[in-house]
Amino acid sequence: MKTIMYLITILTLVSFQNSYAAPKVGKRAAARYFQGEVASNESDVANQKVASSIEPLSPEDHFLTFGFSNYVSSDSYKWGQNGKEENVGKWGLDMMYRIGQYNNLIDQGIRVSYNEFEAVSKKASKLSFMYAITLPDAGSQFPLYFGMAAGPGVFMTQLEDESSLSLDYQLYLGLRLFNVFEKTGFYVEGGLKNHLQLTSDGQLNGTYVSAGAVFTF
Repeated sequence: MKTIMYLITILTLVSFQNSYAAPKVGKRAAARYFQGEVASNESDVANQKVASSIEPLSPEDHFLTFGFSNYVSSDSYKWGQNGKEENVGKWGLDMMYRIGQYNNLIDQGIRVSYNEFEAVSKKASKLSFMYAITLPDAGSQFPLYFGMAAGPGVFMTQLEDESSLSLDYQLYLGLRLFNVFEKTGFYVEGGLKNHLQLTSDGQLNGTYVSAGAVFTF
């Protein structure tokens, strides 16, 4: 009799252990399992988007670039002397503000440049205000861009008997990435920076490189 009671006790304990160890099955258990899988997958996708995506700009968004530029080469003609002088252009600061978009094709902007020069061993500086068009528009997500800008230039310091006003025009090609760090990106750019003095014969033809930050808002 004791042996039978002993066997019954062992079987009872084993059955309780198996009931706790056996996995839960059925519709409710399956539903909870698949809900957990879906939530996990959605979380992974969201994390990937936060980590790797760079949101494109909409037509209503604005951006402002600010960077440092340096002349690679520059030649002046009849600026402070009758002949030609090389390496007149020095360094500069460049800023461009996007004011709008046209037909999902081009961006319109205001481009402001400050540049310093040294002609016939005398320093000069100029502030330029230009209207700019850039292709493609910022919403295209294509990193390469090119454009042109033109407008008046005002010399802050100028050589004696030279014009204090100029007609400035620029051609540029660059690479830009928006929203790399929240609302901040970066750009690198190169191109032409030229001007014609309006009330004198001086002019400048130069090439430059520039790099800086892009802020969106």
